[in-house]
Amino acid sequence: MLIKKTGDILPSEITPQEIYLKRREFIKAATLGSISLAAGLGLGESAAATAKLPAISKNKFSTEEALTPLKDVTTYNNFYEFGTDKSDPARYAHTLKTRPWTVSVEGEIKRPKIYDIDELLKFSPLQERIYRLRCVEGWSMVIPWVGFPLADLIKQAEPTGNAKYVEFVTLADPKQMPGVTRRVLDWPYVEGLRLDEAMHPLTILALGLYGEILPNQNGAPVRLVVPWKYGFKSAKSIVKIRFVEKQPNSAWMKSIPSEYGFYSNVNPEVDHPRWSQAKERRIGDFFKRETRMFNGYGEQVAGLYAGMDLRKNY
Repeated sequence: MLIKKTGDILPSEITPQEIYLKRREFIKAATLGSISLAAGLGLGESAAATAKLPAISKNKFSTEEALTPLKDVTTYNNFYEFGTDKSDPARYAHTLKTRPWTVSVEGEIKRPKIYDIDELLKFSPLQERIYRLRCVEGWSMVIPWVGFPLADLIKQAEPTGNAKYVEFVTLADPKQMPGVTRRVLDWPYVEGLRLDEAMHPLTILALGLYGEILPNQNGAPVRLVVPWKYGFKSAKSIVKIRFVEKQPNSAWMKSIPSEYGFYSNVNPEVDHPRWSQAKERRIGDFFKRETRMFNGYGEQVAGLYAGMDLRKNY
């Protein structure tokens, strides 16, 4: 069997996602508004409804690295609301109901609003953003997210001078999310960004991946993607976006403040207390690779942290 290293594989050589989906039955929907977004990809579960997202443009920030196969992207996940094992989200997230769904935008802004998820799908021309995702446990992927810049929504909200941070609150419904019945974290899951981080053009609200509606196990129907930070900063299944004056106390900061800081920038020089962050393993690779500062996005984001001690502000 011929085994290629990631650097030798062209994006055009990636196995088409249709091959991975042949083993699953998909319910085809006539319109986006009528689809049921229960995700049951992989692991023998019946398949989810899916729909192609229309009019997706390419984006200049996309990496040219080889994509992680859809099968891996949708079956190896962190989503503690559905369990702590990497296979749990794909196994159990079919219970998540993503219609109806609203996202409340509120706080220190001039124009608060409650958005229906279908409004967000039409909010801005959708873009494909091929981003690296680096998780704190040392694994990484390259995913073709589909979404729009969070800055577009922020500009429409018109933050006041008191708005210094953006807080993201996610769904925590024990009827839909079996993991919420366990006190692994202080639910709901809360994350936050400094306002300038949230406004950065790399930061997006993702509504899909691989050109299709976002699967439940990947954070449906809307999630945050901040590619230069560890994956847990990218809140999933968002129901509220709040503009606040004080730094939010995020879920992992509440749980283990000595291990998880507010900034959580990918930094090979700052180890997690229980393991090194100097290397990572790309899903599908055998050998580890060197971790890159800011996950390889330093040219774009390093200026946000000029003069800061990144060991102290981890």
